[in-house]
Amino acid sequence: MSIAAAPGPRVILIKPQLGENIGASARAMLNCGLDDLAIVAPRDVWPNPKAVAMASGAGAVLDRARVVDTLRAATGDLHLLYAATARSRDMIQRVLTPRAAALEMRAAVAAGQRVGVLFGPERSGLTTDDVAEAQAVIAVPLNPEFSSLNLAQAVLLVAYEWYQADAVAVPERFDPGDSPPAAKQGVDYFVDRLERDLDAAGYFPTEEQRPTMRRNLVNLLNRARVTQQELRTLHGVVQHLAASKRREKL
Repeated sequence: MSIAAAPGPRVILIKPQLGENIGASARAMLNCGLDDLAIVAPRDVWPNPKAVAMASGAGAVLDRARVVDTLRAATGDLHLLYAATARSRDMIQRVLTPRAAALEMRAAVAAGQRVGVLFGPERSGLTTDDVAEAQAVIAVPLNPEFSSLNLAQAVLLVAYEWYQADAVAVPERFDPGDSPPAAKQGVDYFVDRLERDLDAAGYFPTEEQRPTMRRNLVNLLNRARVTQQELRTLHGVVQHLAASKRREKL
């Protein structure tokens, strides 16, 4: 079966619990011309025959799916990442409707960038750390008295808006100048380096506070959508500060 005719957002399912939901999500993707699926640490064995049965003809999406152990492995080559969640997590984040996000994604893909959308486990949804990895949140405006969606429904809503989006009517454009946006793996590498240097400098008061403080740094850098040049500048800043600290000790 023919699949996607043009590149679109990667659908990233984090720790999905049921093969049926993975298959239904693949079916929703193919309905809207998407074929790039990544599955992070699925609960059940993979390949999963229940996923194939539920995909109902969208087996090509499952055949191409990448099954990985970590979120970083699924997003490292992306430039723009969204988190689909309905829950407030007391974080400073841009919150978009699926329609607004689709327009933004269309513009990014047209500019040669790779984008993705995170979807959490069926029972618990995305964690705060998952959301911190994204540049923006996608929230579906539904009945506030009953806004619960199953996994495939959420995937379908986002994928449908992507399929329907008019690439010309883009409300906002991100212009990185002469430097392309940094891929996620580059940002992740810098975060790890910064954490090591901060740890060596005694920045974290206690081990209990470390996760929250680190998450704030991750959220800040991802929300900023740094370019490759900006990331090189940040590396230079950290390197200079570390060298200056070493000279002070001599």
